Amino acid sequence: MVRNLITKLEEGFLSVLLVSMTLLVFAEVIARFGFNAGIHWAQEVTLLLAAWFVLFGASYGVKVGAHIGVDVFVKLLPQNTHRFITLVAVGLCLVYCGLFLYGSWIYLSKMKMIGIELEDLPIPKWIPMSILVIGFVLLIIRFLQLGWKVVTNQADGFHFADEAEESMEIAKGLKETVLGEDQPQKAAKEGDK
Repeated sequence: MVRNLITKLEEGFLSVLLVSMTLLVFAEVIARFGFNAGIHWAQEVTLLLAAWFVLFGASYGVKVGAHIGVDVFVKLLPQNTHRFITLVAVGLCLVYCGLFLYGSWIYLSKMKMIGIELEDLPIPKWIPMSILVIGFVLLIIRFLQLGWKVVTNQADGFHFADEAEESMEIAKGLKETVLGEDQPQKAAKEGDK
């Protein structure tokens, strides 16, 4: 129940970010080309929304297995070796995220200390840039969850999105649609001749 609520909140937040970014760019284009005026802060806010979308979405992508990876070699290995390599990869991901989290924390603390504002809006720059810390904390949580699932045999790897397999399924569906329901068997028999 709580897990579903968190997932819905994450998806809702990502949707709001994407819709806001799209509407802001659309309004800027209409203002610029329709009325020969512009929204002077639109570009900066669009970039910030995109940063929030990417960094927040990266952790969601780890959660649902939406990232693309090349795991052909790892899948050929025995299950225990596959799990070990996954744990090593999770460890390396945690080190990477930890380094970025540390650097982001230093960057944001200096931004706050100096008091730098955004270029086009009177907002302290550290507030919208806080997604650096938030995003990497969320990524660390996701990698720790994945590592725990591997240790407890609930998962054996990252479960990357398999674009080749998805493309083959789409092609198969299109072929069946074009040839009709009974045609694939008939085409297969004719191919055997």
